This record gives sequence, C-alpha cells and structure tokens, in this order.
Amino acid sequence: MSNVRSDKPFTLAGRTYQSRLLVGTGKYRDLEETRLAIEASGAEIVTVAVRRTNIGQNPGEPNLLDVLPPDRYTILPNTAGCYDAVEAVRTCRLARELLDGHNLVKLEVLADQKTLFPNVIETLKAAEVLVKDGFDVMVYTSDDPIIARQLAEMGCIAVMPLAGLIGTGLGICNPYNLQIILEEAKVPVLVDAGVGTASDATIAMELGCEAVLMNSAIAHAQQPIMMAEAMKHAIVAGRLAYLAGRMPKKLYASASSPLDGLIK
Repeated sequence: MSNVRSDKPFTLAGRTYQSRLLVGTGKYRDLEETRLAIEASGAEIVTVAVRRTNIGQNPGEPNLLDVLPPDRYTILPNTAGCYDAVEAVRTCRLARELLDGHNLVKLEVLADQKTLFPNVIETLKAAEVLVKDGFDVMVYTSDDPIIARQLAEMGCIAVMPLAGLIGTGLGICNPYNLQIILEEAKVPVLVDAGVGTASDATIAMELGCEAVLMNSAIAHAQQPIMMAEAMKHAIVAGRLAYLAGRMPKKLYASASSPLDGLIK
C-alpha cells in the first residue's frame, strides 16, 4: 500500500531517543517526587526552568541534577519566565555555562503572566540570535502554521506549538492548525502545553507529532507517579495508532460480507 507509514527514529541535535515523552521538572511536591515521577514516565529528556530551578547557580541549595543526573537524562534548559528576547538569550547562555557547553535549549518567550501565551515577535528575535550563536533551539510557539514555518526556516531544530494554554489541561484545542503545521514540517513537531490527561497525549501522537512535552498534566495529577506511567503508555499507543492508520470514519456501518447470491 502506498500510504503505509514507516516509523523513523526520534532524533534531536544528532541524538536518537527511544521515548517520545519529554517532561518538565517543576511543580512537584519535592525532589523525591520529581525523581519518581520522571522515572515512571520513561522520559529521557527533562526540561528545566533555569530561572526557577537550581542546576548549580545557587551553591549550597538543593540541586536538581543530584536527582536527575545529566549522565542519565538529557537536560533541556528552558527560558520559562522570560518576557523578551534579551532575557531569553541571556538565560540560554547562562544554561550553556552551567552545563559545560550544552547547546540544546527550549526557547519560550511569554506574552503575559495571565495566559502564558507565546510572544511570537520576541520569540522570532531570540531564535535568530540563538541559532547564530550555535544553540540547538527547540521553540515553544503558537499554533500559527506561518510562524512555525518561519522558525523552522530560521534554523530551529524543532517547533513546539501549544495544544492549549500552558497549565490549563484543556487538551488539543485546534487540531486543524496542528495538522497544517505537521503537513508542512521540515523539522520535528512536538506538542507543548495544554495536555491534561493520557488521551490528549495519544491524540497528539495520532495526529503525527514526533513527541509531546508536558509538566502540569503529571505534576498536578492527584497521583503524579501513576499519571507519569499512564502518559508513557499513551505516547506509545498514539504513535502505534498513527503508524497503523485508523479505519475511515463512516456515518453507519457497511456489511462485512457481500449479500449477492444469498438464498432469498
């Protein structure tokens, strides 16, 4: 069949990962719950808000890297809490210094504290500077297909459109824009923000996303460690369903066997 989908590895910045679930490290009760939830998720990439989390910039305070060591996880510094390009670029450079030349970063430049919607103008400015500075930029953006295309053309290694506003758990609010982004994608597309439960993650993968990043959906669950495991299975199920290809939707069922020639 010409429309059979073949699987391909999930690769970022030249490194291949088995898990297509990326998880945040904030909002847990303590570092021990963080460790246990991330272990249960099976994630290999963990994102860290450099402006809010100690990864060595505050000596003497608990260090996240003590429970999530960089030799086991790929640390993905992010610019959460930044509201302009200058702040975001400065934060990425600090992260590179703290992580011994680590170039993989997640860029997010927010528009306001209420919605945490991306400021796409400042995001484009920051992305341009960071790409020229040698960073491997994964970028949080709106679900505008034109902006996603521009960020990819600029040299970002992955675009990460929101499914819903950060922390809302509303799920995928506009699957049609995501489909357009996916159709045009020249780089990996990851859903970032809005996932609330396992079915949301599965739907994102069924649409054809390479991976999903989440934090609140796990950390704010009544049982975060159990939800982390649920998300691990949801991502796998969604990817397999995407590769398998769903049956066509019909208004009503058709007979599975021909009726011609049967005794009347």
